[in-house]
Formats: sequence, C-alpha cells, structure tokens
Amino acid sequence: MLNHEKAISFLRRNPALSISVLEKEAGLPNSTLAKSLNGDRVLNAKHLSALYPILTKYGYNESINQKARIISIINHKGGVGKTTTTINLGKALTSFGFKVLLVDMDSQGNLSQSLGVDNPDKQVVHALLKNVELPITPIEPNYDLAPSDLELAYADLELVQAVGGVNQLKNKLNAFREKYDFILIDCPPALNIFTNSALVASTSCLVTLQPEVSAMKGINNLFERITQVRERINPDLGVEGIVLTMVDKRLKIHRDMIDYVYQNLGNFKIFKTEIRINVALKESQIAQMDIFRYDSHSNGAVDYLSLAREFCTNN
Repeated sequence: MLNHEKAISFLRRNPALSISVLEKEAGLPNSTLAKSLNGDRVLNAKHLSALYPILTKYGYNESINQKARIISIINHKGGVGKTTTTINLGKALTSFGFKVLLVDMDSQGNLSQSLGVDNPDKQVVHALLKNVELPITPIEPNYDLAPSDLELAYADLELVQAVGGVNQLKNKLNAFREKYDFILIDCPPALNIFTNSALVASTSCLVTLQPEVSAMKGINNLFERITQVRERINPDLGVEGIVLTMVDKRLKIHRDMIDYVYQNLGNFKIFKTEIRINVALKESQIAQMDIFRYDSHSNGAVDYLSLAREFCTNN
C-alpha cells in the first residue's frame, strides 16, 4: 500500500520526474507534491489514491526494495579525495531532498574531524565490537554522521578474530537502511579489514582517482579486491564508477593521465564531472564545514553539485 513516506522516497530517488506533470496527471492541486517534498505537508489518502497509478506508470513497484543505497568511497591510496568526496557529495545529495548518513571507517577520523566531531564518546568501533547500536550524530537536517577516531585503529585485530567480524558493519547498517536514501562510507587508504567490511556492507562503491602516476599504482589491486568481495561474500556489490579528483587541466601530466584512465579503465563508468583542484576544499575541512557552507560559489561547490546531479542520473 502506497503511503506518504513511500511516495516521497520514490520521488526523491527519481529527480528527473517532473513534479508538475505528475500533479497534472494525478489531478492534484498545484504544489501539492512540491510542498510534500519540502516537508510542508503530508499526502492524505485521497492524494495517495490518485497518485498510485501515476507513480506505477513511472516505475513505482511495491516489491522493489526501497532501502538506502550503501556506497563505499574507496581507494587504496591516501590523499586522493575520499573524505572530501564523502563530505561534499553527501551534502550535495541533501540539496536534492535526500536523507544522507556518512560513516567514518578511517581510523584517522578525518571525516569526523572535518565535520566538527572530535573525540566522540560513542563511535563506529563500539558498534562493531560490542552489542550496541551504531551511534548517529546529526550534523545538519537530513545529513548525519556515524563518527570514528584513533580508537578504531586498535580494533583491527579484534575485528578480524571476531566471529563474522567482516559482516558486523553490514549488520549494524541494516537497521538504518529504511531511514536514509544514501549511506556513504569513507574508507581508509588501505585494503584492510575496515575496507573489506565497508565493501561487504555496500550495494556499490565509488572510486576516487587523482590523475597522477603515483595514484594509478596498484589500481588493479583495488579492482581485484572489489571483484573478490563480490565473488566470495557480497554478490550485489557494484561499481558506481570512477570520479577524477584534484584535477588541474593546466598540467600536461594530468591531461595525459586522464587520457590513460579512459583508455585503460573505460570498461567502468568514468564520471564526466571532474573535481578541480581548489584550495577552498582544503580550507573548508580545516574550518570543519562542507564546501557549500564554507563557500557556495567556489569551484569545489560547483563541481560537487554537478557530480551529485550526475550521480543521481546514474542511479
């Protein structure tokens, strides 16, 4: 049975649908759906009855799982924009009406610190090793964080030795999948138990890649690990694609490496949106803000909003 929450979730997952066209086809008053998406009204039984056949026409299906997509932001190398992408892609998605949870799986805790959460009393590692719920810290409306810090670094051996340890993150996130549209996991710069746990929990992964020779080293190992997890543990794991970060087209080496990526990794989706190198992105993390709060007119804000738009189309 279609209810308000299911209708709004479907509309948020399909931003290309014209709200005005849907209202017209369903015979709803103007702005009914727009106000509902903004949280200003609740669709009543009459609205839902008129809307149901129209949404079905455009792909709504009760049997389709409406749970959150869980996406690991991943690369085996540090300093290639994983945390920056997790923060700002996540925030950009909220501007399209989605509810987003960020999960910090890097023991350095850069994601948490960049959002102003230092030394959290309750953090991800406690949920992984103890029988407690994953802690959630609200950052802004529809934009939450499951934080971590250095304590996570000391838990790797214990998690490896725990029965079903690699499945613990998946088990904990399952309780939240109906509460969010997207769950983005910031992975560490290593192919370790925390990265494996993230991949096991995810429906897909997004690879951030700087167009530098050093960043390309070992990239095949990364895709081999993704394949291994899919074949052995998580058959539903997909690859969203590759997003190029810290791009400076003035540099010939960057132009050459981008050509190389398209030639050698073209069997994966390569997002057309490139994240340009932008000092405001670094400054925003020092200021413990997302780029949109720090400088909404910066290249970083423009690029991540464009990436989110392309990402929604991809999904």
